[in-house]
Amino acid sequence: MSNISKSLYCNYIQCKKQIWLNKYKPEEYIETKNESVMENGNEVGDLARRYFGNYSLVKFNEVLIKMIMETKEYLKQNKSVICEASFKFDNLFASIDILKIDDDGVNIYEVKSSTEVKDIYKDDASFQAYILKKLGYKVKSVNIMHLNSFYEFKDELDLKELFSIEDITSLSIKKESEIEENVKEINEILDSEKEPDIDLDIHCFKPYDCPFFKYCSKHIKDNNVFEIRGMTINKKIDLYKKGLINFEDLINEKLNDKYLEQMDYRLHDKEPKINKDKIKLFLSTLKEPLYFLDFETYQDAIPKYNGQRVYGQVPFQYSLHYYENNELKHKEFLSEPDIDPRRSLAEQLVKDIPTNVDVLAYNMSFEKGVIKSLSNIYPDLSESLMKIHDNIKDLMIPFYNRDYYVKEMDGSYSIKYVLPALFPNDKELDYHNLDMVHNGGEAMDTFKKLGTLSKKEQEIVRNNLLKYCKLDTYAMVKIYQKLKEIE
Repeated sequence: MSNISKSLYCNYIQCKKQIWLNKYKPEEYIETKNESVMENGNEVGDLARRYFGNYSLVKFNEVLIKMIMETKEYLKQNKSVICEASFKFDNLFASIDILKIDDDGVNIYEVKSSTEVKDIYKDDASFQAYILKKLGYKVKSVNIMHLNSFYEFKDELDLKELFSIEDITSLSIKKESEIEENVKEINEILDSEKEPDIDLDIHCFKPYDCPFFKYCSKHIKDNNVFEIRGMTINKKIDLYKKGLINFEDLINEKLNDKYLEQMDYRLHDKEPKINKDKIKLFLSTLKEPLYFLDFETYQDAIPKYNGQRVYGQVPFQYSLHYYENNELKHKEFLSEPDIDPRRSLAEQLVKDIPTNVDVLAYNMSFEKGVIKSLSNIYPDLSESLMKIHDNIKDLMIPFYNRDYYVKEMDGSYSIKYVLPALFPNDKELDYHNLDMVHNGGEAMDTFKKLGTLSKKEQEIVRNNLLKYCKLDTYAMVKIYQKLKEIE
């Protein structure tokens, strides 16, 4: 009989077929979890252990009995807080993030790096409570411990303010009979060599992207409903269930014009759509010389600088292209690692950008948000920063509005789709030709690890970060030039 861990139980709650595939077709598994998300989870978990003061930690061991025995030893020693306390009942196993022991019972705390409590977290914690009750423990409370999205760092970390705790004890009691039935079915599924007959549905995407989606959707050919850009997953599932799966089925449906256009262009290989009047109107709103700006930021689950909030964006780099006397020039900023980069970045930014010029960004809400945040943190720089903020205009508009559209954009207005669509054979503009850093996520992860590297390694990585960010603004320059060629 297979062990049923809390993670396996939660996978079952999402989709019964997923746990069968995990056992019988593990080669079909495709990782969907982002590395930085997992790192955030570990960081939050480590910090949460300090919430109740001194604690004892059960060390992870692939031999589960060793974790269970270590837990029993801590219980014999009357430890009041045990982290990763491990228990097994029949074939059910769980390690509890934080177990707080009182004289009259125990309290379960399931720690999450999210800023909200999802239903799946409640199933997770309830499963743990079920095991403890079956073992004879009196469970006083069952809690979800998560990050407080309103917390703002000031001088030192306040754990009581950083974390929010939601008591789900009553719900966990109501779920006991449900868990009983679920465990029976899980055992039946895992003992059977017959693959469960479960079709695609919302569970393929919520609460998490399923690592077996490619396997389960292998019966669907290319040009299908799941490839429509911008459509909600609920709408895609609704159409799929109606048998409206392929573009040929969908092209005559009453759908958003942008969805229909994406399908029409892909199916019929249509010529580019260029609305010259609208593009000229957009260009007329821009005053040269233009400054092309792009920020790179990272997020900390746990804020560590004054004014920083949970998962707040911290800018650490920018690239700036501009024309001076008809010559294209470039300036850039990249912070040193392991310091607060915001002040030095803000000071350099107001030196590099005149307050009376138009600034172009691609998806300007991001750049404006970064600058607005900096202006709130540094009042002495606020006036200069807000002048830059107020002069920002969005190069994305002609593509967002579909005034310029080609088949290769595939329904997207992202610069990562627009650029290769407009310059398909230009190796200079191909992000794939960069080393190490090819997108914003990689830039964030790379910079956060910079301080762990040797000086020589840092020099190589910094060079790659600078090349990536520089390409972002150079790409904007090329796109702007492309628009200006329209007569």
